Amino acid sequence: MFEDQLQAVNELLKSSKKFRDLHDKHEALRNEIDDTRDVRNQFDLERLKKEKLRVKDMMAVMLAEYTSGN
Repeated sequence: MFEDQLQAVNELLKSSKKFRDLHDKHEALRNEIDDTRDVRNQFDLERLKKEKLRVKDMMAVMLAEYTSGN
């Protein structure tokens, strides 16, 4: 995720609690999706995927704001 902007991501992880919280939530959702793919019904799986994408989009906005300001 955001491999082309690793330096900015690492700086945000150090300096922004909100970004860290979003990053942690994204990772937790990714793990939940990976760990329970066979167990969950399709509706639950789609809901988790959409939430993960929403969190990633929020992180992308923060990253764009951060990199445009530097």
